[in-house]
Amino acid sequence: MKSLNFLTKSRGNNRQFAVIGLGRFGRAVCTSLHKMGYEVLGTDIDEKLVTQVLAQKVASHAIQLDSTEPESLKEAGIFEMDTVIVAIGNYLQESIITTLNVKEAGVEQVIAKASSEIHGKVLRRVGADRVVFPEHEAGCALASTLTQPGFLERFELDTENSIVEILVPEAFHGQTLSQLDLRKRFGLNVLAIGNGDKFITNPSPGQVLKKGLIMVVIGSNKNLQRLPI
Repeated sequence: MKSLNFLTKSRGNNRQFAVIGLGRFGRAVCTSLHKMGYEVLGTDIDEKLVTQVLAQKVASHAIQLDSTEPESLKEAGIFEMDTVIVAIGNYLQESIITTLNVKEAGVEQVIAKASSEIHGKVLRRVGADRVVFPEHEAGCALASTLTQPGFLERFELDTENSIVEILVPEAFHGQTLSQLDLRKRFGLNVLAIGNGDKFITNPSPGQVLKKGLIMVVIGSNKNLQRLPI
């Protein structure tokens, strides 16, 4: 799971995450969050998967438990986490019950993996704050990479709008944001400009763009596709 470099650097590192379900998707989430420096607790009912995560050191902690049992979740401290990712995609009953358990316990943000549209609808009904479809999103990301190679990263706000990191197009080199007037020409807003390590947020209209720099842009997907990249 990738996230915008700019957004990642803008977040604090004091948030705590729990990932329930340590299959391929769950391990990938654990690995990414752990590398970013976040506190991550991984859980699974399968002892072998827990052992693998501990051996690979892709989470701060990992324990075996049955997530359909509220008391087990409570004892593990999962109800105290800021965000819980329910990564049980292929076992619908367990996925739904687990999502219901953590949401009813008052977890602020619950993200659940769905294996189908119907599964996703049920997860939303029982309280999931966000439902993800990893296979679908991976396919869309690949298509975007193939057709829009200038897009370095994309963060989807919803099905119609995104925040993207893009390399400054050659057509924009040497011009200021005022001269380009991206809001009028493309219906887009520039949130930040940088080189990947350091960003200037809310850049001034007189900011000169140079080829090789990175722009963080927000707008509709339709308008983003109009950029000359």
